[in-house]
Amino acid sequence: MINVKVRLRPIVSKINLPTVLKTTFLPGDSMERLFIATQVGEIFFLSNEGIRTFLDIRQRIIKLGASGGYDERGLLGLAFHPQFYYNGLFYLHYSAAGTQGPGALSESFTPNPCDPKTLSLRWLNRENQYDHIDTVEEWILQSNGQPQKRRTLLNVRRPFMNHNGVNSLNFSPETGRLVLTTGDGGSGYDPFNLSQDTMEIAGKIIEIDVGKNTGIPNPPVVTRFNELPVSIQGTLSIMAKGVRNITGISYQRLQNQYIKYVGNVGQDLEEAIFSFFHSKPIPVTQLVQAASMNVSLDPEGFVNFGWRGWEGAFPTSFIRGCTNNPALDEKIIAFYNEAISTSVRRLQPLTSYYHSDPRPDKFSGTALTGVQAYVGHAIPALTGSVVFIDLSRKESQPQPRGALAYSSIRTDGKQNDFRVIQTEYDYGSQAAYYVSLGSNLEQTRLYLGVYGSMKVTDLNQGTVFEIVP
Repeated sequence: MINVKVRLRPIVSKINLPTVLKTTFLPGDSMERLFIATQVGEIFFLSNEGIRTFLDIRQRIIKLGASGGYDERGLLGLAFHPQFYYNGLFYLHYSAAGTQGPGALSESFTPNPCDPKTLSLRWLNRENQYDHIDTVEEWILQSNGQPQKRRTLLNVRRPFMNHNGVNSLNFSPETGRLVLTTGDGGSGYDPFNLSQDTMEIAGKIIEIDVGKNTGIPNPPVVTRFNELPVSIQGTLSIMAKGVRNITGISYQRLQNQYIKYVGNVGQDLEEAIFSFFHSKPIPVTQLVQAASMNVSLDPEGFVNFGWRGWEGAFPTSFIRGCTNNPALDEKIIAFYNEAISTSVRRLQPLTSYYHSDPRPDKFSGTALTGVQAYVGHAIPALTGSVVFIDLSRKESQPQPRGALAYSSIRTDGKQNDFRVIQTEYDYGSQAAYYVSLGSNLEQTRLYLGVYGSMKVTDLNQGTVFEIVP
């Protein structure tokens, strides 16, 4: 791997927090347009006249930032149907207005290996003890140019404010299905181990066959697959479990197959980027049938990222200061038995980076916020690589600065290292959190979303750049 240096070319500035960056062709248009979805509920696109509003659903979004300004809810996913140019269909994932609840736990959760009951908590009284409801909807761009909602695909009750996924909707070029990436439900350490329970919607990668008509325009609010009507179950398959929080899925064509890249946000130790060619999704109808017969269903080829027993390449651990030596930390394995039980079947990361890394050519990260395949030739050193971003490198002073890096698949299939990409841009005295990463349809151009604050309530501090040689 070699050193790479790029420039950041500003495209749009003074916008709200950009969560999704996608391109598509509008019906009747001859130019591929960049679309920007903001966390507060706006969707813009770039035209010859500048930035234009495509859709504004701010009134549909839950009230954000009520407890200090930081929030992981809002408009989380936008995907255009592969035939959008002809049928006008697109899909949204967002946290719905008016659904605020008290949360599933009264206080923050940290596992205690000396107290077994903390390792086996259950999410009870779900209809009352939850944080909010996320919805996945199908919309259509009408012939008059106005978008209109057609139907709701899913309504999912979420236990906590965080870990709802981001850039959570993408279409699979392999199956033509809509792919929804859900986080584990939030808090920390996945208190109820939802990610490993195959019947739970939380902590999964789900394929949705949007070509099937369920006949149900507004599905019930659920948390588990077996709570869904049979017609909706028939549209769903589970591609993977063991997800903590995912920043979307990126597909890279390699001859007649596709590499799938997924970034799983870490807890205390590391951030992990995974890659896999083959997967064997489980149809939800088959899963529910097996559960009714008390049969465990976890076939070969079903992808498991290992959470909550594993945080990337390491057993999940929590960190506390050493009493007798304040300069050192003690790392304690949080879920030893779960780490053992998932050690063989879990997928190993392609590469990882760490929250504390003393190596001079690396960085200490905060949170993985974007993963994107790149097959362009404008930046030759990155051709065929997976590019990823971190929210804010811990070494950045005096203002926060995000990190840009890349890795690639090794021919021997083993884990690979990563390399930091040097960026030329002067942010001045402004903070620069790297919050989103996207590409054009051909994956030959890269777009970076940057925000000047960690608070969604601090408005108009966003800039979208193109990453150029």
